[in-house]
Amino acid sequence: MNPSIACVVYACGVAALFYLDRDRSVRTSKALWLPVIYLWILGSRPVSVWLGIAPPAGADVQLDGSPLDRIFFAILFIAGLLVLIRRGRHVLKLLNANFPIVLYFLFCFASVLWSAYPGVSLKRWVKSIGDLLMILIVVSDAHPVAALRRVFSRVGFILIPASLLFIKYFPYLGRGYDSYSGAPSNLGVTTNKNILGVVTFVLLLGALWRIIGLLRSDEMPFHRRRHLLAQWTLLILGIYLLSFANSDTSTVAFVLGAGLLLATSLRFVRRNAGAVHVLVLALLMAVGFAMLFGGTAGIAHALGRNSHLTGRTDIWAAVIPMASNSLVGAGFESFWLSPRVLARLWQLFPNLPLNEAHDGYVEVYLELGWIGVGLIMFLLLDGYRRSVKAFRREPMLGGLLVAYVLCAMIYNITEAGFRMLDPMWIFFLLAIIEASRIVSEPLEVSEITTDRDRMLRGGRTVGMLSAKHTVSRISDRESRSSFGGDCTKGTTRSLPSRVHRTFAAEAPRDSKL
Repeated sequence: MNPSIACVVYACGVAALFYLDRDRSVRTSKALWLPVIYLWILGSRPVSVWLGIAPPAGADVQLDGSPLDRIFFAILFIAGLLVLIRRGRHVLKLLNANFPIVLYFLFCFASVLWSAYPGVSLKRWVKSIGDLLMILIVVSDAHPVAALRRVFSRVGFILIPASLLFIKYFPYLGRGYDSYSGAPSNLGVTTNKNILGVVTFVLLLGALWRIIGLLRSDEMPFHRRRHLLAQWTLLILGIYLLSFANSDTSTVAFVLGAGLLLATSLRFVRRNAGAVHVLVLALLMAVGFAMLFGGTAGIAHALGRNSHLTGRTDIWAAVIPMASNSLVGAGFESFWLSPRVLARLWQLFPNLPLNEAHDGYVEVYLELGWIGVGLIMFLLLDGYRRSVKAFRREPMLGGLLVAYVLCAMIYNITEAGFRMLDPMWIFFLLAIIEASRIVSEPLEVSEITTDRDRMLRGGRTVGMLSAKHTVSRISDRESRSSFGGDCTKGTTRSLPSRVHRTFAAEAPRDSKL
């Protein structure tokens, strides 16, 4: 097919996906486009690369970056900050509920003091706050679950088809060569096959979550069918793209996350939330035993890799002794700026430009020392605890949050995912903050999604609530049932007219921000 015709066909296909997945039953904030645009760029290429604008002559890209990219992120940062200021009280509540995340960012800020490049480190720390701002815009939306659903669709419908288009019809843009082995690799709309892999797998988990929710939904069959068609298309295209990416870490993470997501959707697990601990423990033990008892080589060969994990073990052995301070590290995003480090690595790995350790835990150790590693472990444990609590209240969404936390644990063994602007880091933080929102809600708000589970458990059903509490529960179900879409239409149709009037009088109006 001619590339120009292919562009038209793909554009029509993307438009069809958006049309099939339309949902007018819930209005999310217009500000939701800010994190969508943010993820479009993080999941593809910098703005300067898209526009073909090279940095000024003589500029050090590693230290200074691109002025155009700085302006782009500054605009998103200021816009996102204004949105969150408008939502002040709700945002402060979310931050108070997520003290471990705040503590980690504060320690990163403090590490600027001992960085050899404090100016660059401070600028990058400010830039990293953008990740947190975009997450808070999603979670603080009036309908947070509907907002999360739309983020998955808006980002996935663009990045996944566009990557396939680039790989197949624009190989000079969508293909390249591996910097370590020199072998051909597929890049899609990204600049690296590993980035393509992680972007694809985090979006695939979202598509699978949507499909499971739609299959369990009680909304009108017509609406459910069109939503299912859109999400199944996205899932199939994403799996096809993941096979092209040839990123084994992302493939393994997706298989583990999808398996956990499917398992948590089973009736037995939903009725026995403690079974989640057994599932996660079994997966972690399988990975741990494989590494402790020499299974790494076998796994690597099974995945088409060598026993050195494509040079990763050599990199780890080289960079760990180079840590400037084992307790507090080199400072936030400062280790890879050192000429001493770069010169030594160039001697050990000629023609291989390194800017990460290909291990999230080693990366944090180099930048923030053992204190930083301890804070990351605290984040993982706290995130797991919160996501399991969220699963007890909302099994469908909670299962996705547990899956993201588990994937973060596994993914960072062979990739540096605990870094600013990394999709794995963003969705890991999103899972923790979303779980804290669910856990902190009053019990009656989440009752409407758990009545069915209580009936399955054999417990007594919840009685009739007051009109005010009914309004709160309907509004919340409108958000949570947005796995599929127009379920609120079917829900409100069966309510008494008095509740209709109460809902119209007391339901919060959609915010423009």
